This record gives sequence, structure tokens and C-alpha cells, in this order.
Amino acid sequence: MPNYYLAIDIGASSGRHILGWVENGKIMLEEVYRFPNGMTEKNGHLCWDHEALAANVIAGMKQCATIGKIPSYMGIDTWGVDYVLLDENGKVLGDAIGYRDSRNALAMPEVDKIVPKEELYARTGIQRLDYNTVFQLMADKMHRPETLEKAEKLLMTPDYLGYVLTGVAHQEYTNATTGALVNLETGEWDMELIEKLGYPKKLFGKLSMPCDTLGELRPEIQKEVGYNLTVIHPASHDTGSAVLAMPTNSENAIYLSSGTWSLMGIERKTPDASIASMEKSFTHEGGVERRFRYLTNIMGLWIIQSIKKELGGKYSFAELCDMATAVGDTEYRINVNDNRFLAPKSMMKAISDACGLEEMPLDVMLCCVYNSLADYYAKTISDLKEIAGKKLDALHIIGGGSKDDYLNELTAKRLDIPVYAGPTEATAIGNLLAQMLATGVFANINEAREAVFNSFDVKKV
Repeated sequence: MPNYYLAIDIGASSGRHILGWVENGKIMLEEVYRFPNGMTEKNGHLCWDHEALAANVIAGMKQCATIGKIPSYMGIDTWGVDYVLLDENGKVLGDAIGYRDSRNALAMPEVDKIVPKEELYARTGIQRLDYNTVFQLMADKMHRPETLEKAEKLLMTPDYLGYVLTGVAHQEYTNATTGALVNLETGEWDMELIEKLGYPKKLFGKLSMPCDTLGELRPEIQKEVGYNLTVIHPASHDTGSAVLAMPTNSENAIYLSSGTWSLMGIERKTPDASIASMEKSFTHEGGVERRFRYLTNIMGLWIIQSIKKELGGKYSFAELCDMATAVGDTEYRINVNDNRFLAPKSMMKAISDACGLEEMPLDVMLCCVYNSLADYYAKTISDLKEIAGKKLDALHIIGGGSKDDYLNELTAKRLDIPVYAGPTEATAIGNLLAQMLATGVFANINEAREAVFNSFDVKKV
């Protein structure tokens, strides 16, 4: 029997359990469980159902036993910036309010009064987004101070799920960096910043790194799932895992982790927290081996997903894509990163309003969104070349959105460098790679990335 590794990869709209193992030098994958995810309104806020997330994590682990493929190791990755607060007994305090909730915009000016945006960027190198943890904690301080005062620990979403399984409350580096509270130079929580903002210092402990061990399953979890294993920290921010799975070792490659969000950037070993970098909205999220994921967050396929949902699932993604393709191009464009598209009651109305139309035809709207995304990608690459000051030689589109041939082709037409698509399961693969690096399956990142290139379909667009 092969040595199985389990990647639990949870995104904003769904989660999946993927088993991985190495066979004849190639990484093999098998999806064993999938579940829906999303924010719902609760007590006037958009919240995550943290209890359902934990229950689904356990249900998927049980499925491994059902099919007779029991993993020896596992890791959990999720989106960034969101967290739960624990009391002195390790119980969750209040709701797990999500990053799309409107409370965050009101908190940003309060942080700015204490720490100017230039100082915050110089300290953390993180793109200014109103849902960053630094602003969410100010929202807690403003609107639920009693919850913040009672809290003994802050755990980012994947840290919380790992805590449910093991009873060990670690805070992992890559996800922590997304919140603009980790110091760019030290790679640890910026305690001076945290103190300035009046957040309880007791919430923040020593950060764990990708490939560190979290622990084994609690006895009651072992009993429920039917086995024990060792939980290892992957890059617990999903983009951190996806970038680890880039199928290249070139230092001049651009990545586009394409999904609900589009994360586009390069890997850097040294930061650039200049004003020019800040003004171009580039961020320094943490990566494996303390490499920086120097990227920008782009609204991504969330806009298309929202249109599909608003239409009641009447059309498949392929059918929506065909409608856009039939139009070819349109005079209309939107700024895909405009906050009006973050969580509108009607995405279709928000797009029509942005284009100055009463009601935009669906096919034209879709064509507008796809072309606007491709335009934004091309602009970002131009900015990257300018800031990095070096020739960038290829774009690698990874993640679920790499299957979107139409968007890939629109992007390639705007660029003068080769564009490659795949692998689609980059996040889960990167999660598995961290576990395999931790256990000596691969000697280093270069060897792991070579295995990705040799194991999965990577095609030129």
C-alpha cells in the first residue's frame, strides 16, 4: 500500500479532501470528498459556519477509512484574513464574521488615524484591503469590544480547524501574513503595531512555519474517524499552497492562481515595501521557506460565479462562456477590483450600473467581465515588470480557473510572453507537497516542482 497524504483544501465556495501519493516517481491524486461552503447572514453580518466546516473536515476524513485508503499525514489550507476568537476554555466566542461583511470599511479610517497607511505598508508589506485582519480586529474593537476582551487566542480559519482535530492551537505563518499584522522583516507578529492599535497582545503567539508538525488527532477524533495520523502545516493560505505547486523553477515566472479570486504575482526572496509598490497594490504574503508571494489580489471569477448564482443555476459555466465568446468583444469595461463587486445584493445590477446602463444584455455583460479581467491581468503584468525591474518570461495559470480556456486565450492575446495553464488542483497539490517535503519524499522545492511538471497536464495556451 502506498503512503497516503491528505490535503484538505477549503475555498470560499467549496471544500475538498484529496488523497495524494507517489507512484513511479509521479504524484497521484484522488478526490474522496467535496462539500459546499459560503457565507450566510447571521445576526446582521455575513458569517462562516465554523461548526459545519469542522464537521465536513471530519466527514471527509471518515470517507478515507470507508474506501480503505487511510492517510498517514494531512494538512489544511483555506482562504486568508478570517479568524475565530477563543475563550479561556478554548471555545469559540461570537460569530466567525467573514471578509465580505460591510463592517470592515468603517474600521479602516479608525486604523488610519492611529497608523498611517504608509507606515502600515512599510511594516507589513500587505496590500491595502478593507477586509484585512488588521481592519477586522478594529471592527471587533468598535462593535463587539466585550468579545475581544474575553478572547484568549486568535486562530485563523485553518488554524482553528487544526485545533479542533488536535487540540493544539498553533498560528501558521503564511495565513497570518495575509492580515497585515506580521512584520515584513522579522516574519513574526508585529507586537509594536498590535499594541499601538490596542489589540490584546495575548491573542498572538509564536508563528509556525509550513512543513512544521501540528500534532496527532485527539483521542475522540481518532475514535470518530477510525484512525490516527499526523497533522502537518502546509502553507495554510490556499494561494501559498498553490504557488508552491507552480510547475516551473524559473525565477522569472509569473503565476496567476485563478479561482474565486485571481492572485497574480511573482516569487521574491527579498521584499519591496516602497511607495511605488504600495501604490501599485502589491502585497508580500508569506510563502514556503519565507519566500514572499509578491502579488496583487484581483476579484477574479467571483463576478462570473455571482452572475451564475443570480440566474438560479439556469446556465452552466460553459454556457455562460459560450455566450461571451459569441459576442467577441464589447465597448464596455469595468474595474474588476471596484469594491462595488465585493458583495453586492445583485452583481448583475452592479455591473449594469458601472457601465451606465439600465439593464445590460447578459451576453454583453459576460463578454465585458471576461475582457475586463484579461485587461486587468495584462496591466498587472506590466506593473510587475516595471516594479521588479527584470524580464519576466512566462505566465503560469494554475488552480481551478486554469480550465477556463476562453479567459486564458483572452489573456494570452494581450501578452508578449508564453502562457501555460495547469495544474487545476494546484492548491491541493501544494498542500501535499508541504507534507511530502516535511517527511522527506522530496529533498527541496525545486525537486517538488519538477515532480509537479512531470505529473500533471500543463498545456501552452
